Amino acid sequence: MKPIYLDHHATTPMDSRVFDAMLPFFMEKFGNASSKTHLYGREAEEAVEESRVRIAVLLNADPREIIFTSGATESDNLAVKGVAEFCKARGRHVVTARTEHRAVLDSCRFLEETGFQVTYLPVDSAGLVDPNEVQKAITDQTVLVSLMFANHEIGTIQDILSIGRIAKERGVFFHCDATQGVGKEPIDVETLGIDLLSLSAHKIYGPKGVGALYVRRKNPRVRLAPIFHGGGHERTLRSGTLNVPAIVGLGKACEIARAEMDTERGRLRNLRDRLLDHIQASLEGVRVNGHPWQRLTGNLNLSFAGIQGAKLLSALSPDLAVSSGAACTSAVPEPSYVLKAIGVPIDLALATLRIGLGRFSTEDEIWRAGEKIVDVAKGLRSKRWPAQVDRAQCATPLRRGPSRQN
Repeated sequence: MKPIYLDHHATTPMDSRVFDAMLPFFMEKFGNASSKTHLYGREAEEAVEESRVRIAVLLNADPREIIFTSGATESDNLAVKGVAEFCKARGRHVVTARTEHRAVLDSCRFLEETGFQVTYLPVDSAGLVDPNEVQKAITDQTVLVSLMFANHEIGTIQDILSIGRIAKERGVFFHCDATQGVGKEPIDVETLGIDLLSLSAHKIYGPKGVGALYVRRKNPRVRLAPIFHGGGHERTLRSGTLNVPAIVGLGKACEIARAEMDTERGRLRNLRDRLLDHIQASLEGVRVNGHPWQRLTGNLNLSFAGIQGAKLLSALSPDLAVSSGAACTSAVPEPSYVLKAIGVPIDLALATLRIGLGRFSTEDEIWRAGEKIVDVAKGLRSKRWPAQVDRAQCATPLRRGPSRQN
């Protein structure tokens, strides 16, 4: 029997409806979307434009504002580096947060090497950036604010509405890495004041290797310097032959997500809460990391007191496919930079599970996963626990509340 898959923040299985939509474009409709002088090319171009519309509808954008990329990492690079390069005569300052995805953080560090200044904002214990700190960080040299919609580890959803208003009032472009939020939470780029938005297909049950960048055309118009040069594809912003089958898959994935989002959010919230209730009813010393209710409905990030972190994932395998809040380089365990930023003690950060529920998670799987986690945690805890544990470190219950609409 295969492991129960609970790592949907890393990637999602392809929806069969997405695969069916893509299939004809591998062999029957194989044309190059730039070859518009014959039927094969026009079929490909029409499919690409239809996908552009489906993505735009999901975001409340203009289809002409959708630029296809190889994924969210490229979209983040194009947004951050592209704005910085185009606007460097106006200013050389970028604002971001310490808990952003590496694609944004590493792009910002690259900019620092080229003479830019970057402000890395702190977050509170729930992972939230204070909009007032964004306001204070912006100077007359600031050209971009880049803050994610929802965190890829702890699931916290930022106050994007307030941040977008501040950026617009100060005349600064606002980029939002929404890779974890698109298709899972309502995102309206007009209402939220987002000027650039990154997304990826494989986070929403589409194919790997394709994504998109939303680039606002007016009020204000965003201008970017390309990071790829070649044939002038995608409004000259992203040269290269379009991956038509993957783009079709991305468009279909967005169409499905839009149609099923409301129902799926409620279902996942119910499954997530049942899993947490199961674990907390059976174990003491379980800390929920991230905001108690302003978070992705399919996300749980849990730290287990009294457990050696290095043994936690291996003990859960091969029954569960989950990831850890800690990354290991060489043989030395290092706590997650996100968990460090929100103040999780190192011993708890190293004994953390990132649990991501998804479209095909079932009630039976969630029950069995809860049983496995409880059994493993009890087995790994020392006989002296819980006398060694500071319970105050774990006093972070997941409160039930409405999911915040940004």
